Amino acid sequence: MEEYKAIIASIINGYFPVSVTSAGLLTRLIEFQSIRKGTTFIKVNSRNDFDYFLLDGICRSYILNQEGMDVSISFFQGQTVLTPNVARTYQYRSTLNFEALTDLTIGRFKALELVDLMKRIPELRNFANAVLQQELIQKTNKELDNASLPAKERLIKFRGQFDALENLIPHPFIASYLGITNISLSRLRKQLAPE
Repeated sequence: MEEYKAIIASIINGYFPVSVTSAGLLTRLIEFQSIRKGTTFIKVNSRNDFDYFLLDGICRSYILNQEGMDVSISFFQGQTVLTPNVARTYQYRSTLNFEALTDLTIGRFKALELVDLMKRIPELRNFANAVLQQELIQKTNKELDNASLPAKERLIKFRGQFDALENLIPHPFIASYLGITNISLSRLRKQLAPE
């Protein structure tokens, strides 16, 4: 448990530096869980009023499109914050699925408890705003890349953003994230392979 608290403090300070006291106020709200690989632990349309820290493992957010095809939206690995509740729910109902691609360790807490802390503690408000800002930047960059870059360039950027992820998760998830077919991804990987 103490190890988890240190990881949480490190994650928080990676977004915005806060005092030990402020980090402790948030950390004491957290419930830690282990999630098995393959589990969809947040489901579209299910009630979800939590925010999450990812302490260990790899997961993704995804939706099913109108044809019922699986489309990866984001990947999360290592020590980070998952998409904030305010950005992935509508009236506390999830708009995304989240699936464990490896075994995970997460910490979750009620989103409204963070809102309460934000009202009283400016540095936690700044932390939460930094998380939202980072989420917006990542989403905007992905949209711009998908609209303006050829698939090969999108794969190169993916590799830069998600170091080694390509060797750890199923390739169809990556292909859907890049907006290409799995066959196209396979061709691009061959083109980019070292001689």
